[in-house]
Amino acid sequence: MALNKMEDLKYDGTERLAVDYVEGILQPTPTCDTWDQIWNFQARPDDLLISTYPKAGTTWTQEIVDLIQNEGDIDRSQRAPTHERFPFIEWKIPGMESGLEQANAMPSPRILKTHLPIHLLPPSFLEKNCKIIYVARNPKDSMVSYYHFHRMNKGLPAPGTWEEYFESFLAGDVCWGSWYEHVKGWWDAKDQHRILYLFYEDMKRNPKHEILKLAEFIGKSLDDKVLDKIVHYSSFDVMKQNPMANYTSIPAPLMNHSISPFMRKGAVGDWKNHFTVAQNERFDEDHKRKMTDTTLISHIRFL
Repeated sequence: MALNKMEDLKYDGTERLAVDYVEGILQPTPTCDTWDQIWNFQARPDDLLISTYPKAGTTWTQEIVDLIQNEGDIDRSQRAPTHERFPFIEWKIPGMESGLEQANAMPSPRILKTHLPIHLLPPSFLEKNCKIIYVARNPKDSMVSYYHFHRMNKGLPAPGTWEEYFESFLAGDVCWGSWYEHVKGWWDAKDQHRILYLFYEDMKRNPKHEILKLAEFIGKSLDDKVLDKIVHYSSFDVMKQNPMANYTSIPAPLMNHSISPFMRKGAVGDWKNHFTVAQNERFDEDHKRKMTDTTLISHIRFL
């Protein structure tokens, strides 16, 4: 299934994973090499899956969901780092336990994570009618955040210059593919399956409202005291200092926080600090063209 293999890239003297394609979607080669196992992953009916395009508030949503499930018990939610609490089903780093291995060893109920577009989601999730939470973010902010994540994460290709990465993102030639196809695919599926579709900007603007929406979807009732606690402990500033949520437990040769911290800004509108006027105009034209076939366009905010 893998095609057009690219050679390994080096960045800051550290070898990065090579990348390849799974049905036209760029992925690190360890994912490509184990794709049949990933595709045949067996979900359980009580699994809760958190799905996003990369850098759309995934870790934030995971922390909120864990706090909801544990009714605000901070000690319980700090039992292990994020990547151990929530198996990343398609992720495989040589020398580390894969997401599949973690998930298969985890007792139910499981909270799992994926960045896969809907058409590459292992079929068992939909067959078992699992609850799925999807979070979409303004593509301009997603692009900027993803660029800086590439810079510090040796599990992904080197991004090149900002100008080069801008072109790659627009073309969808980045890991997990086109932002447009990703968000539209999940949007189209939301009415046929148990999918709660949320927006990053709504979560920033009114976290209490969105947390209550998540709790209702999960099947938990929160009193005001617990809700306030969850809002506080899932805030960016608190999570940035939480070693169980900020990915500082990952070895530096893989994630170098001195290049760019994993939790960098968590802001709405940071794209304005990166886009040139010409890039912004070009992006808007491209966005308008690629989003004409979906009602989602009225929900994505350029703040």
